[in-house]
Amino acid sequence: MIDWRRIGAAAVLAVALAGCASSPAPTGRRALVGDDAHIPPFARVPYQAFSREAAVQIALREWRAFGSQVLQPDQELPYDAERSAGLWQRVGEYWWLGLPLGDPDQGYTGMHDANGVVFPPDRDGVYAWSAAFIDYLMRMAGAGHAFPYSANHSDYINAAKEHALGRRPDLLINAERPEVYAPQPGDLICTWRGSRPIRYDDLPTGHFPAHCQIVVALRPGEIDSIGGNVSNTVGMWRTPATADGRLAGPDGRILDPLVPWFVVIRVLYPSNGIVPTAPVS
Repeated sequence: MIDWRRIGAAAVLAVALAGCASSPAPTGRRALVGDDAHIPPFARVPYQAFSREAAVQIALREWRAFGSQVLQPDQELPYDAERSAGLWQRVGEYWWLGLPLGDPDQGYTGMHDANGVVFPPDRDGVYAWSAAFIDYLMRMAGAGHAFPYSANHSDYINAAKEHALGRRPDLLINAERPEVYAPQPGDLICTWRGSRPIRYDDLPTGHFPAHCQIVVALRPGEIDSIGGNVSNTVGMWRTPATADGRLAGPDGRILDPLVPWFVVIRVLYPSNGIVPTAPVS
């Protein structure tokens, strides 16, 4: 039977995340020796333990820098924030600091390729920065080599499932079923995109188009999350959840009518940083 709901959700999501796909990268790429030499010492050492509070506060800082937009997944903005003066450079920092040193995508900005040439808006999809944004958050929060930085969300989604299967003990990310685990602030919620539906049980499954957001606040029946390259900005989505905070009911049906979330990445922060769950204004 054709699941028209999933097809419809994927079509809507494609509008919001046009350009979220990037050039393919090796699945499960491991950090290379010296690949973090470009990272500031406070994040590379790090000066303080990797924590939920740090990851959430960094995400909120970036959201505010881009105008504190609360968006619908199918919403289009009348301007292109990623090409605005001051913000295209910020996107360049996500690429430069988020990816391993020497990555071919590392020199991009919100409007330039690796050679500094401005690319046209209709080529945005080739230079999508949503995964670089998540990489940047994890880097600056002090994840070190415990996160598999990549220009493609599917690489760290697959790696999180590998960890859940006991194959990547070096990582601090674990894939969880959306009907079983209620995401907490600092965790990632992820959706597949395009025409190929992905289920939790399909993981790991090689490269596929995807998008992830970081959870920043919880309310009864609702989750606030922030993502990069959402309508060409850093934007917040408000996602329906069960009363106890899960993305899906016990039957596995996702509550969000627009976004087919299929996996939660539980980030195994070693510190016990506590993040308030009050609404974000």
